[in-house]
Amino acid sequence: MQRTLRFTLLALAVALLAAALWLGTSGGDLLRLATGSVSRGVCDAAFVSRVDPGGVFREQHAPQMRDIDWAIRWHVDRARREADASVLGAFAAHAVFRPGLGCLLLHGDGTPAESAGFTPAPIVSPYPDRVVASDDPAIRAAIDRAFAEPDPAHPRNTKAVVVLHDGQLLAERYAPGYGPDTPIWAHSLTKSLTNALVGILVREGKLRLDQPAPVPAWRQAGDRHGAVTVDQLLRMDSGLPFDETNGALSPLTRMIFLERDMAAYASRMPLAHAPGTAWGYSNLGYVLLGRMVTDAAGGSEVAAERFARRELFAPLGMAHTLIQTDADGTLIGSGGSYGTARDFARFGQLYLDDGVVDGKRVLPEGWVAYSHSQTLDTGYGAGFWLNVRNDTRVPVWNAPWGMPQVPKDMYYARGAFGQYVVIVPSEKLVVVRMGISLDYGDHTGDLVAAVIAALHHPPYRR
Repeated sequence: MQRTLRFTLLALAVALLAAALWLGTSGGDLLRLATGSVSRGVCDAAFVSRVDPGGVFREQHAPQMRDIDWAIRWHVDRARREADASVLGAFAAHAVFRPGLGCLLLHGDGTPAESAGFTPAPIVSPYPDRVVASDDPAIRAAIDRAFAEPDPAHPRNTKAVVVLHDGQLLAERYAPGYGPDTPIWAHSLTKSLTNALVGILVREGKLRLDQPAPVPAWRQAGDRHGAVTVDQLLRMDSGLPFDETNGALSPLTRMIFLERDMAAYASRMPLAHAPGTAWGYSNLGYVLLGRMVTDAAGGSEVAAERFARRELFAPLGMAHTLIQTDADGTLIGSGGSYGTARDFARFGQLYLDDGVVDGKRVLPEGWVAYSHSQTLDTGYGAGFWLNVRNDTRVPVWNAPWGMPQVPKDMYYARGAFGQYVVIVPSEKLVVVRMGISLDYGDHTGDLVAAVIAALHHPPYRR
């Protein structure tokens, strides 16, 4: 009996020691990552998207935290416009909403400088107040299929589809609780917004594609990073490592949820390759580009947000779009934006129209062609994905580069969980699909192909 008790106590001690070691190393970071993600996610749902935060937690967060979702506790304080999350009361995280700036994940270091946010001037949307439905049964059927749920184990959770043809709003549909004015987390569609903001700075003469990236930490003599150009950051062949891996802890998740100053973290990352020699998906590079935009706009988050609204969102009528910042005031140029499907359709139309809107040139001449020109031997351009490599797959992810069922001239913006802005110049077509598809089971290529087929057969009429 005493021997059994000794073995039990020894096993318990070993288990407690192992748990303490795990929590003191990667385990603690994993739990802080989980609570940071949840607190900011439910804050964004409540105050940016203005949808049910419980629904967002169930669809977006809980499936990714199957082992600990039962232990996650979260609360939204609507009066104070804040959200908190913890794991059984520990590893607490706190996010606050700032008008005009969105939600900010705090890191226990006091109130941010722009804590009050700002009241942005309203932007007039060019769209009608009503939801536009197509009278073509084939187009309606194509969109309806995007909202279908054929496999409950792998839900698509489509939230919005918008179709523009020849510059006109042809059709749209939204999930219950969502609508034309619901901003949705765009994830890496933000990279394409960053492409546009950098293009505007190039047009203004404040940046050059061939210049060494203006990252102060890289200006030390002998630093290999000093050879990295703005162009290479946009193209993701800067030599920075492929930073979005399948594990929960990666350079991306550490940067987004554990770092106060994301650009400083990105600037410290060693190069995995010589600049210009290899492609690797790079959130790190786009955070550094976000820092360049912030600096050029005046250095603060409010100045950067005003710049984005004045130079990009307002001319396009993107009435509900914003790009969030980190706690140091840097635009999160890799994945921090929220916008409506209609807003992103207007953004796609800007590229379809060669960077011109209402006769005004927003992007420099040649910028659109540059943005969808091929990088090395990949299916990536400069902030946009291409449809030129259907014979290979994206390294690390083992995901398709493009959509073989649609025309080759198609290029697109893509974000996690199934965010797409698909631009098909030969069809004068823009299709936006947004949702929470954890398994990328959204079949956006099929949606676009079905819309194109409907456009070429009666009874479609513009």
